[in-house]
Amino acid sequence: MRSNLTAKRDSKARRAGYLAYRQQTRRKRLSDIFAANLCVSKIAMSRHFDPHLVNGPFGDPALYVDLVFERRALLFDLGDLAPLSPRSLLRVSDVFVSHRHMDHFVGFDQLLRCILGRETTVRFYGSTGLIESIEHKLKAYTWNLIARYESNPVLRVTEIDADGRLTSAQFPGRVAFARVDDESAMGDDFVLLQEPGFLVRTTIIEHGVPALAFALEERAHINIWRNKLEAMGLAVGRWLGAFKEAILHGSPEDTPIEVAWTGARGERPESLPLGALKRDIMRVTSGRKIAYVVDCGFTEANAARVVALAKDADVLFIEAAFLQEDCARAAERQHLTAHQAGTLARLANVKRLVTLHYSPRYQGHGERLAREAETAFRGG
Repeated sequence: MRSNLTAKRDSKARRAGYLAYRQQTRRKRLSDIFAANLCVSKIAMSRHFDPHLVNGPFGDPALYVDLVFERRALLFDLGDLAPLSPRSLLRVSDVFVSHRHMDHFVGFDQLLRCILGRETTVRFYGSTGLIESIEHKLKAYTWNLIARYESNPVLRVTEIDADGRLTSAQFPGRVAFARVDDESAMGDDFVLLQEPGFLVRTTIIEHGVPALAFALEERAHINIWRNKLEAMGLAVGRWLGAFKEAILHGSPEDTPIEVAWTGARGERPESLPLGALKRDIMRVTSGRKIAYVVDCGFTEANAARVVALAKDADVLFIEAAFLQEDCARAAERQHLTAHQAGTLARLANVKRLVTLHYSPRYQGHGERLAREAETAFRGG
């Protein structure tokens, strides 16, 4: 009888201990989730850019930016990509690598595995040495069967040096990823990628090795007033694309823009002056901007470059590895404290702050890092 009572008491004690453990674990998880989402918001992001961190604040750095209307995505850093579905990975067209410490580059193999057998080109951008690093990764595998694949990817790799010179190479899957060098050329104001709708700019920061920080800048939005189009008798059509391009390229006000009319043109003009159309049918709003900064020592040179790069960004994703009370350790390891991250965000006049890349020493207490960054961001 006594042994049965003892067994029951032991069972209850074990269950109580288990429930206490579950509750403690849940509190830690909630703490980390809170830390991942705590930020100071002033505006909502455009749906054209849909950015989110691949991992929580204690996980590997990786920022996935879905270009909603282009059915593709950009990836900033190649930390652990396991949380991304194959479908999400297959949307990635361009990858921007801050540097090649393992927690920023280990996901390369995951991405490569996903695109094998696909007819696609993925472009990679990083600091000097990226071409050689990717070449060595590719050489580590055996590709004797890849020529039999019906489709094969191409990796195009571009690296930038301290002077802004861009050097590129391609690795086509159809020839077992053998390296094909392209010519190098001076870049344009540290712009890595420029497309009609956006550009990605970089700056070089110091982390014991050269590392890159990035800004994704959307071109200005030109909003057409449909009701005013209809009132003028103008039809929606391809001519509006040429009209927008003329504005973005700064064409003179008297530039003739061929237009389309509703119904028969009759005696109505074939074209209208750019300036008149600008006044009558459109409104220009500034494009959105995202900045991404990780693994950055808090030095005067780094701070100046980060503030210039992130100036007036709608959202800044920035590391906050240590608490300010551990600033000596942060300096030794060339990382930012949460206070320093919030201060840089405030100096850059960003509208929203999201912190990441927390040191595991604070596991379960991520809210302290998030709050310290927020306080500094608010000027406290």
